[in-house]
Amino acid sequence: MIAQTITTSFKQDILQSLTTDVLKIALYTGAASLDADTTIYTTLNEVVGTGYVAGGKLCSNVTINTSGTTVYVSFDNVQWTTVSFTCRGALIYNTSKSNRTVAVLNFGSDKLAGPNFTVTLPANSANSALIRI
Repeated sequence: MIAQTITTSFKQDILQSLTTDVLKIALYTGAASLDADTTIYTTLNEVVGTGYVAGGKLCSNVTINTSGTTVYVSFDNVQWTTVSFTCRGALIYNTSKSNRTVAVLNFGSDKLAGPNFTVTLPANSANSALIRI
């Protein structure tokens, strides 16, 4: 039997550079316009507030995982401490690739941050990880 498919090893190869590149997550207000067509990090409508620095924070412990034929990326939740701001979503982007975008997050409603704020990512699994192919 021959099954037409994209191979799991190719999926791993596509995502592998994320483990050595520098990924960051930036936070945005509800006025931001971010979607699948967003190609690079922008400061337009990025959060401004106590304890937040433009450009956001580093994503850490980026790893590539497989489960069956699904390849997915996992990384740690990102936390800001001693902050005061309101945000609606986030943009994950790759500073090693000229700030090219990776993913857009919509928190569903405005979130009031303070004194701490954590972006809790979906479970690191083949069925729910934020990035999976």
